[in-house]
Amino acid sequence: MARSTDRPHPETASGTPVRRPSRTFLRTSDGVTIDGVYDPGAAVYDASGTPSGHPVFVVAHGFTGAVDRPHIRRVAQAFAPYGAVVTFSFRGHGASGGRSTVGDREVFDLAAAVRWARELGHARVGTVGFSMGGSVVLRHAALHPSETDAVVSVSAPARWYYRGTAPMRRLHWLVTRPEGRIVGRYGFGTRIHHRDWNPVPLSPVEAVPRIAPTPLLIVHGEADGYFPLDHPKMLAAAAGDQGELWLEPEMGHAEHAAGDELLARIGEWVAGRAG
Repeated sequence: MARSTDRPHPETASGTPVRRPSRTFLRTSDGVTIDGVYDPGAAVYDASGTPSGHPVFVVAHGFTGAVDRPHIRRVAQAFAPYGAVVTFSFRGHGASGGRSTVGDREVFDLAAAVRWARELGHARVGTVGFSMGGSVVLRHAALHPSETDAVVSVSAPARWYYRGTAPMRRLHWLVTRPEGRIVGRYGFGTRIHHRDWNPVPLSPVEAVPRIAPTPLLIVHGEADGYFPLDHPKMLAAAAGDQGELWLEPEMGHAEHAAGDELLARIGEWVAGRAG
């Protein structure tokens, strides 16, 4: 359920309703409140106020991101020409409740955002996730195959507990050590749960084969400092003919490294498959 700040729609001169941006707190199936923002973007509404012809993009940010961060707003603006956009803060991030489980129970947060998008009348939903959010969109699509019409995973890991790069070793310290969680809370505004995963969630590479026949796009930077290229290649191999892999020269990691041209190509890809 969503408690929306939406107001009755104004009308254009032709009488067609115009939906305005809105903000709401969503409640997940496990009872966590999630801060969500809706931007109608280029979505066209018919006389009854129902969106038609354009998909809605549901954007899942990376670890330590939040809905009001400039890089998340930039992503939303880049997708707006191709459809409506729902952005939200994962649990433990921004104004959302709860504590981060670093990709486990976050699948409930994404499910709540997708549900809100459909409550707003959107028939076609594309999920786009970055880094941690990239792993979440894969697991969500595998666990709830009827809820999404296209899936894009950017800069995601293929497997859990990877410590093969210095940035990932620092991230593990942040998540697993009490002093690291203090830095996460006060340095990055991210509240991290102290408990280990139990049970360990389905890994991204295990999730990918379950997504078919939903269209899947895997995007990864060749200069990603967190996850080397064996990660996207493992995901693409697991997807087989149902997946598409874009390896981006000189691109680093996640939202900060995704340029406007790449985001536009992603927007076109989703619009062509979920539109």
